[in-house]
Amino acid sequence: MSVDVGHALIDEELEFFPAGQEANDGIDQYRSFLDRTGICVASLDHATRVIEANLEFTRQLGRSLADIRGVAFCELLHPSIRDKLAQQFTRLTDHHRARFEERVIAVRPDRTVLGGELSGIALHGDAGYVESIMVLVRPDRDQRDDLLVGRKKLLSSMEARVIEGVAAGVSTVQLASMLYLSRGGVEYHVTTLLRKLKASNRPALISKAYSMGVFRLGSWPPRVLPEFVK
Repeated sequence: MSVDVGHALIDEELEFFPAGQEANDGIDQYRSFLDRTGICVASLDHATRVIEANLEFTRQLGRSLADIRGVAFCELLHPSIRDKLAQQFTRLTDHHRARFEERVIAVRPDRTVLGGELSGIALHGDAGYVESIMVLVRPDRDQRDDLLVGRKKLLSSMEARVIEGVAAGVSTVQLASMLYLSRGGVEYHVTTLLRKLKASNRPALISKAYSMGVFRLGSWPPRVLPEFVK
């Protein structure tokens, strides 16, 4: 972790060092403190590529610093939230806000996921421009295992269009007309979707699809992520 990032962490988050303590010693102690508290910290450049990360960050992600250094931060995330996080980072670099708080879901190499609360903080240089971004992730205590992370193509293209229509509140008759299907054809695909997602009815189907990360977050009308379409 760089000295600049260490100072920013001290100023932004805890400010627990005694007066007169040497900066470098303080930063080392602060890094150790963060590792003990379970807070994951990373520094990103202006293009949101990873520059540095603390040990807890790499441990939670199941990756080494060498593996993620230079990688776009959003590429480490679940596909359903990449666009939303990218928009938040753009607001930071465009000076529309100084920091943000957001839910985050990262993907490990073994395709399991890490969920938590992310804080993004813009760090400015002497000229006032955003030189880097600091991210702090507080992992959830109870990690979930129901998110899909590209382990298989879940839906056919027609099933994707049907579930998008159901999620948007389109009726069976309207869907049949839009997709050139009979009403029975629409019901057949809905029944197949209920079985695939282990849902009991249409509202449960859509809730389950959102909880599994099948839909792109923040998109209306709802759109299935291409990663899950055959």
